[in-house]
Amino acid sequence: MQTKPEPTRRAVLGGAAAVAVTAAGGLALDAALAVPAAAATAVPTDLVSADPLAHLLRRATFGPTPAALAELARLGVPAWLDRQLDPAKINDSALDALLTRLPLAGADIATVRAKLPLHSYEAFGQLGRAAVARAIWSNRQLFETTAAFWANHLHIAAPSSGVWDSRADYDKQVTRKFTFGRFADMLKASARHPAMLTYLDNRSSTKVLPNENYARELMELHTVGMIYTEAEVQAAAKLLTGLTVASAGTYTYTAAKHATGAVQILGFSHANATAEGGEAAALAFVDHLARHPATAERLATKLCLRFVADEAPATLVAKLAKVYLDNDTAIVPVLRALFTSPEFAASLGQKVRTPFEDLAATVRALGLGPESAGVKALDALYNNLVNAGNAPYRWSPPNGFPDVAAAWASPSAFLMRCNSHLNLAAGWYPKQLTRPADLLTSLVPVLPKTYGSLVDALARRLVGTPLPADHVAAVLSVAAKLPTSPVTSKESVAGSLPYLIALVLDSPSFQLR
Repeated sequence: MQTKPEPTRRAVLGGAAAVAVTAAGGLALDAALAVPAAAATAVPTDLVSADPLAHLLRRATFGPTPAALAELARLGVPAWLDRQLDPAKINDSALDALLTRLPLAGADIATVRAKLPLHSYEAFGQLGRAAVARAIWSNRQLFETTAAFWANHLHIAAPSSGVWDSRADYDKQVTRKFTFGRFADMLKASARHPAMLTYLDNRSSTKVLPNENYARELMELHTVGMIYTEAEVQAAAKLLTGLTVASAGTYTYTAAKHATGAVQILGFSHANATAEGGEAAALAFVDHLARHPATAERLATKLCLRFVADEAPATLVAKLAKVYLDNDTAIVPVLRALFTSPEFAASLGQKVRTPFEDLAATVRALGLGPESAGVKALDALYNNLVNAGNAPYRWSPPNGFPDVAAAWASPSAFLMRCNSHLNLAAGWYPKQLTRPADLLTSLVPVLPKTYGSLVDALARRLVGTPLPADHVAAVLSVAAKLPTSPVTSKESVAGSLPYLIALVLDSPSFQLR
C-alpha cells in the first residue's frame, strides 16, 4: 500500500500566498499552540466559537459537521450523549461497507497467518487505514475518539516486531471490544493477548529468567504510575510468568514456566502456592491494579488531557476518579461525568488538534467522501500521517503518542498541515476522494457580496466562527483582494477558492480543538 508523495505547498504556492500562510497561520498558530499550557483566560475569545454544542463536538468527535451540529441541537446534550454511548444502535453501514476493502484490519490471528507471509506488514497497513476511515466517516464518533484513547493508553506499536499476526486481533478483541466496557476487563484481556505479551516480552519470561518489561509497563504506563519499588517490579515479573504465546500464535498459560512463591505488590498479597494456580493469581493482581486508587487518578488525568485541557483540572480529576471507582471501573459513567462537567464547559480553546485530528477534521469539514472503489485515497491519507509522525499506532515506545500541543508544535509540522489543507481543498491529493459537485455552494449556499463576507462565511462553516479582521486580511492577500472587494460571480472566485479555503483551515481557529 504505497502511494506517490503528495504535492507540497512549496511547489504550488508562492508570492502573496506564501505571505498569507505566514500571516494567517504561522505567527498566529504559535500563539494558539501556547494556549493550552496557559490559563483559560489567555485564550483569545475571537479565535473559537463559544457555542457549547460546537465545543462538545470539537472534543467528543473528530470534527464538527453540519449534520452533527443539527443532530446535537435537536437532541440536546444528554440525549446526544445517550445515543453516542450506545453505538450499537447507530447505523454505520456505509463505513462497514468501506471497511470490507480492508479485510485484515479486524482479522483474527489464524486468518492473518493463513493470508500473509511471515512478518508481513500488510495487516498493519490495513489496520492503520481502517483507523483513518473510522475517524473520518463513522457515525459513532464518541466511540471512535474513545477507542483511539484506549489504543493509545494500552499501546502496541504497529508495525513492530513479532506482532504481524496478532496486532489487528488485539485492536478488535481488547481496546475496541471494551471501549465502553470496564477497564478491569480490558486490562485482563490485554494481559492475555499475544500481541501485548509479545510487544512487552512476557512471552519469553520464565521462572528461570523472568522478564521485567511487561510487569514494569503494566504498572507504570497502564495503571498506577511510578509508585512501585524495584522489588515490586521483580515480584510482579515472577507472578506474570506463564502468561505466554502458543506455537499457533494464540494465548496460552504454561504452568511449567510460572514462578511460585508468595508476593506482596502495591497492597496486593497472594500465596501463589502452585504453578497450576499461577494464571488466576496473575489475573487477580491485574484486577487489583485496575481498581487501585492511583489507577483511577491516572486514568482520570489522561482522559482530561485527551478531552479537556493540556493541564488536567484537579477538581475534575478527583471527580472522575471517584466515578470510576464507584462504578467498578466502568468507562461510560466517567465519560458522561466528564462531558457534562463545568470544568469541561470552561475548557474552551484549551486543546490543539494533533496532525491526525487535523486531517480527519479537514476531510469532515469539507464534506469529502471515500472513493467509490479501492483504497488509494486511504493510502494517501495514511501516508500523509506517516510523514507527519502521527499515523495511527506508529509510535515506537510503549507510552503512546503525546497528547499535548507542545509535542506537535514546529514550523515543519505546520507547513505539512498547510500542504494537506490545500491539497484537500483543491482536490489535488488524494484526488480519488468524492467531492461535492459544487464545493463553494456546499460550504456557502448564498454567495456573499464582498470577499470579506465570503471569508467570514467560509470561516463560520469550517471553524464555527468568523476570523479576526487581521486574519481575514491575510487570507485575502492570496487573491490580492480587500475585505470590501466585491464578489461579482461564482466564476470570479473559482481560481482563488481553494487557497481561501485552505488558509481558513490554516488559521489557529481551526487548529484549536
